[in-house]
Amino acid sequence: MLSAVQELAVALTFPPTLSLCLLGCGILAWLLRRRRIGGGLMVFAFAWSLLWSIPWFSAQLRGSLARNNPVVAEAALPRADAIVVLGGGRYGNWMSRDSVDPDELKTSRLAAGARAWLAGRAPLIILSGGNGGGGRSEAEIMAAAIAKAGIPASALLLEEGSANTSDNARLTAALARKHGVRKVLLVTSTVHMPRASLLFRDAGIDVVPVPVPEGQLGKSWRERWLPSLYALWRSGRALKEYAALFAIHAQNFVDGHAEPVPTDSEM
Repeated sequence: MLSAVQELAVALTFPPTLSLCLLGCGILAWLLRRRRIGGGLMVFAFAWSLLWSIPWFSAQLRGSLARNNPVVAEAALPRADAIVVLGGGRYGNWMSRDSVDPDELKTSRLAAGARAWLAGRAPLIILSGGNGGGGRSEAEIMAAAIAKAGIPASALLLEEGSANTSDNARLTAALARKHGVRKVLLVTSTVHMPRASLLFRDAGIDVVPVPVPEGQLGKSWRERWLPSLYALWRSGRALKEYAALFAIHAQNFVDGHAEPVPTDSEM
């Protein structure tokens, strides 16, 4: 039951999906002569998607997820046993070059992981990501890309079985324990960091967040206030993170209050 509720909550995080549901409810209420309720639902349905399609509001929503994990220069990070870089980036631009300067790519997870390694923060980099396409895992693609930044294969461990963040945490934790890794520098986007760090800690890993910053919001009126599909998509991703965080806390609450299953000796 809780799993079905989680899936529904995640589906409704994309603003147009919720707007369509509310619009349908509003039309139904209108047909049932509940004109005030129906009209209110239809207005709210349009307003909800319009609000989150405005870049300024989208940026504020995403910024609220990043507030508790400020970006820190790699040289100021503590030392750890390994650096964990979660998949989700794009590496085509890396592959087309003979070499890559990580300092030029401030919004890249892979570049942030490379900078931390080059700064001597940890001896290993764990690349976590499956389902890369073309018969290759994302971790394998990341390994080929990060080599362009001068990171040797001997410094890499690959976790290639994950399909989502929960898998990232569970499978990476198992790989880390196998190699004696206890404390990691966790590299992912600022928006993804609250959920990722929570799942990794739940998996028993000591985490130091290394959030990767986003690009800055434009300064012109058009870039800040003109609605766009891109801003709507970005808002949907942030709302999905909030829904997923709520689901994790709800699941932890349920697990913490569940009755223990009696053993054979107790029956």
